[in-house]
Amino acid sequence: MTETLPLAIMPKPEPEDEIRALAKRYKAANSVGMQLLNIVGGQAENLLEKLPDSVKDRLETVAERALTSALSAANRSRGVVPDQKGWLNTAITTAMGAAGGVGGLPSAMAEMPITVTVLMRAMLAIAAEHGFDPDSPEVMKECLAVFASAGPLSDDDGADLGFLAARVSITGASVNTLIAKVAPKVATTLGQKLAAQTIPVLGAAAGAAVNYAYTSYYQDMARVHFGLLRLAEDSGLPRADLLEALRAEIEPKRIQRN
Repeated sequence: MTETLPLAIMPKPEPEDEIRALAKRYKAANSVGMQLLNIVGGQAENLLEKLPDSVKDRLETVAERALTSALSAANRSRGVVPDQKGWLNTAITTAMGAAGGVGGLPSAMAEMPITVTVLMRAMLAIAAEHGFDPDSPEVMKECLAVFASAGPLSDDDGADLGFLAARVSITGASVNTLIAKVAPKVATTLGQKLAAQTIPVLGAAAGAAVNYAYTSYYQDMARVHFGLLRLAEDSGLPRADLLEALRAEIEPKRIQRN
């Protein structure tokens, strides 16, 4: 009979094993976006062109307001409603996406801030799972850094690793300053969401698929982000070194021609 060691003395995984696990999660997050593109058709870079100019012109303002209200609402709600399982967050936003897709662009615009709030709340819960204080301004800023990733519709593997190295922009910046800084990037990803969500004919199906992809993506990215932070603290290894190890694990090896 195999003896089970008490949890307190169970050997911790090696950093290399943790990096491989984080890389696997990262790749899975990006594959969901590619599945979404197959559903809605077209290329990610062309989605924004499907939006009316009046919407494109105010996307950055909408994104900044959505992030500000989401961070406040998500943090306040943690004292009232307990953190939910990841699958439940995905189910909630998927249902909201379906409702938003039914009415086209107007309903999708109305649904977007609510979805951003659920995503922010999910990220704070993931931070807590990894032993970080979700009420800390630093942790809130780390969540904003996750929102600054390239988004689930980026087809460039490894393109959004920059958000993991956001320590320089996070350090010393206020939450409001960081919101303004990441708003342009978030505007692009949310614009792609709106455009995909309002694909003619697909309606509710597109809305549900879009929100499923976005929720799965950002929850996985938050787990990669806070997993890397936890690994840095537990191992004592520099975050930059761990990031490079993760990058090497994720990015395809280049074949050198003779």
